[in-house]
Amino acid sequence: MASAVTRILCLSSLLAASLLLIWLGLVMPSAATTGIASHIVVDKSDRRLDLMQGEAVMATFAIALGGAPEGHKGEEGDQRTPEGHYVIDWRNDRSGYHLSLHISYPDAADIARAEAEGKDHGGMIMIHGQRNALGWLAFLTQRFDWTDGCIAVTNADMDIIWNTVPDGTPIEITP
Repeated sequence: MASAVTRILCLSSLLAASLLLIWLGLVMPSAATTGIASHIVVDKSDRRLDLMQGEAVMATFAIALGGAPEGHKGEEGDQRTPEGHYVIDWRNDRSGYHLSLHISYPDAADIARAEAEGKDHGGMIMIHGQRNALGWLAFLTQRFDWTDGCIAVTNADMDIIWNTVPDGTPIEITP
């Protein structure tokens, strides 16, 4: 009986230590990125966001997208992340998610396309971290597409993006 209890305690301690290491790895800052990004490139199929300085990649981050990521956003609620050329046009440090940068979707073409189809084009597409108070779950949430069409990263990655991407930064989102 004592050996079973000892094994359970050892396994519990090992599990707790593993979870602590995962959590520390996700909330500690990533490698330092210096400079200001000239533009952002998002590759939806590779689930990757690259911060660029000219033609050089400054940093690369794993992303989660909307729950139905294939194709261009067509209407409110379709859970698609838009595709095309936009701009980071404002930021929110009091977001329901750990920091957020607004993508200038919809543009005039998006609005015209949605109106021609009698649909609401949607909006409020952001690059953001994890839901506030749940950043420690990024090791799980970043393994699947869970947003309503936004681009989600870990909180540590969002801190880097926030500090290197000023308002007015172009963003290209590719299929």
